[in-house]
Amino acid sequence: MEINFLKYPYPDKIRHHASSNIYFPINNLRVIPQHYPPLINSINYADIFLNGKCPNVLDVGCGKSKFLLNYAFQNPNDNILGLEVRKKLVDWLNNLVLGEQIPNANALWYTCVNGFDFLEENSIDKIFYLFPDPWPKQSQHNRRLFSLTFLNNIFRILKPTGKLFLATDCDYVDEFHKKTLEKSSQFDFHYSSIEEWTFPVTNKEDFCLKKQIPIYKIVASPKK
Repeated sequence: MEINFLKYPYPDKIRHHASSNIYFPINNLRVIPQHYPPLINSINYADIFLNGKCPNVLDVGCGKSKFLLNYAFQNPNDNILGLEVRKKLVDWLNNLVLGEQIPNANALWYTCVNGFDFLEENSIDKIFYLFPDPWPKQSQHNRRLFSLTFLNNIFRILKPTGKLFLATDCDYVDEFHKKTLEKSSQFDFHYSSIEEWTFPVTNKEDFCLKKQIPIYKIVASPKK
């Protein structure tokens, strides 16, 4: 994608982790902080995609959006929607999308622990959950988005032929993904082959490839 990124400098002081409160459902909080991403009940897709259609691809935790932008460029017939908890990154991406008039990409400031009620059942072809925060300490595991509840929500919005794509450079996160998928029993899953994973790289994947860090990639599909 030919974009002059000098026109769109990344915002200053982007924290790797946002406040811990945003990793918990709003119903679990006694006090809702001012920086908590708003709930989304519905979306007017004409406001975010040129064709006015709903997204058929999700990038959960789109971060700096290298993957999202290149996917949109390589797949002009898809509408890809990013979901991100750090508002500055969402604003940066949507400013770039507007400035470059990219018709099929957008992002929402949202924490996915509150589910995907704003998305229609059986409407999504692909969901990417790539290089999530590992939250390595036992006391932090409850901040991980990947859970049975998350998979239930994914199962509802995926088309019967849809797929969930997972990637991480942490072996313990990979094991956690597999164990959670097994507990769910709603998905068949396998490690991806090179031929199957023909997608753009994320910012983190680019780093891992340069440093020769192993990457674990899983493809999960709703059971028939």
